[in-house]
Amino acid sequence: MLLVLVQMGLLIACGFAWKQWAPRHIPALAHRRALTDLVFFILLPALVLDVIWGAPIDGTSLKISLTAFSGLLTAGIIMWCLLRFIKTTPEQKGALMLAAIFPNVTYLGLPVTNQVLGSWSNAIVLQYDLFACTPALMTFGILMAHYYGGAGQHKVHPLKELTRVPPLWAVVIALLLNVLHVPRPELIHHTLSTLSGGVVPLMLIALGMSIRWDSLRLRYLPLLLPVAVITLLLVPIAVFFTGGWFDLPADIALAVVLLAAMPTMVFGVVICERYQLDSPLYAAAVTLTTLLSVVTLPLWFHYLPGV
Repeated sequence: MLLVLVQMGLLIACGFAWKQWAPRHIPALAHRRALTDLVFFILLPALVLDVIWGAPIDGTSLKISLTAFSGLLTAGIIMWCLLRFIKTTPEQKGALMLAAIFPNVTYLGLPVTNQVLGSWSNAIVLQYDLFACTPALMTFGILMAHYYGGAGQHKVHPLKELTRVPPLWAVVIALLLNVLHVPRPELIHHTLSTLSGGVVPLMLIALGMSIRWDSLRLRYLPLLLPVAVITLLLVPIAVFFTGGWFDLPADIALAVVLLAAMPTMVFGVVICERYQLDSPLYAAAVTLTTLLSVVTLPLWFHYLPGV
């Protein structure tokens, strides 16, 4: 696990270096958005379509989704309770709630589990994210950001937000093809697989371009430590017991616990900026939890009891 994280860290470092020294005829933010848009609109939907089309969809898929929801719910309840005793602005509350609830399942979880557990885990990652985390983010997460965000925001419709997520469209198409037992032609499988090959390296490079070291300030630590404890420790514990209650197979149980132990989701920065939440505070949460996950993820992988 540690060697895998080091290898991924090199790609993340490449992204950070590219942000610093990329050609200045294009702004650094434009470089990052070009990468993330390429992944979000083309490469990730190709991966979703290829994996879900050929994956077994059964009662275990429902268990994975419910287990993921248990992690989101645990994080939300604990963070909401803690914020009642911490002096914060509404913008800070919204940013901290997003940071604690939503893990970086796809952008970091997919590369980690793919390398550590094998490509079979891609289906688990996509079900964990696209059957639970992403729908929750684009409905409850958006409504929460709207509630805590700056005044004057336009009204949002959660269902409309969901229709703007290409990977979810890919899920719907893949599920239909899967359930109807439509054969997957080798040409299409090869094309989708080729496109999918770019997902992991580009996501890691984009992650490196998203990390903001300047956001780590000492005054943020009292607010960030609860996020780190919830995200990296408490949620994986809750998911571990929920997975045990659902009697998930040992290999799948390990995968979902590792996904639950991922650091804060990078995409939340976009939501914070859109709904006028405290973006620097959220960026600091991403940076801190990502750094700490280098220590906590190997511990979960090597010392997870009963798996």
